[in-house]
This record gives sequence, C-alpha cells and structure tokens, in this order.
Amino acid sequence: VQLQASGGGLVQAGGSLKLSCAASPRIFSTYTIGWFRQAPGKEREFVTQISWNGATTNYADSVEGRFTISRDSAKNTVHLQMNSLNSDDTAVYYCVARKGAGYSDHPYEYDFWGQGTQVTVSS
Repeated sequence: VQLQASGGGLVQAGGSLKLSCAASPRIFSTYTIGWFRQAPGKEREFVTQISWNGATTNYADSVEGRFTISRDSAKNTVHLQMNSLNSDDTAVYYCVARKGAGYSDHPYEYDFWGQGTQVTVSS
C-alpha cells in the first residue's frame, strides 16, 4: 500500500479533527502529497498539498486559515489538522501523491490515491 489514510470521524460544527496519511518511504521522500475531498453529488475537490521537502504548502480558498498540512519524517506520515469545521467540510477525504513539483489542483495529475476516510460535521 502506497498511501494509507486514517483519522476520519464525526465531529460537531466548530470542532477539530486530524487526518493522517502514512506513505511508503519512496513516496514520502520524493512525492508531493496532498488531500482531495468529495462530498455526495459533487466532484472531487482539491484541499491542500505539501512539497516533498515540506518547504511549500498550498490550500484551497475554502480551507485557508482553518486547515494545516504537515509532514512527520520520522513516521513517513502527512497530517491534516482541520479546525473550525463546518457542514461544508463533510466529505470523503483522499490522501494523494504525485511525482511533479509545483502546484496542482487537478486530480488527474496525481499518481497515487489512498482509500478515502469519511469526515462528517454535524450542525
């Protein structure tokens, strides 16, 4: 398994949740890793990405200032800290990875997809 996502669950509006993405050593050390999400009846939406060395992060406008992506090199894991959650954040969240550098919010440019993890925000 190249990417293994975990940490989803049910949380009240205004609450916080932390997702984790465990990557294989090769993926973690050389790939840009990020998150997409998909709500029922909607297309997959870019959430955030972090460069292979952690130097650069990018966020969708809808999560900027509320979500933080980070890398844990000791565990080959990428974390997504989600704060001030609201009902619009309810979705299946997917951990993704791509070989290229730079910014991309196109799902077809990502080479690896982990299994989704459900995040449900109750109002």
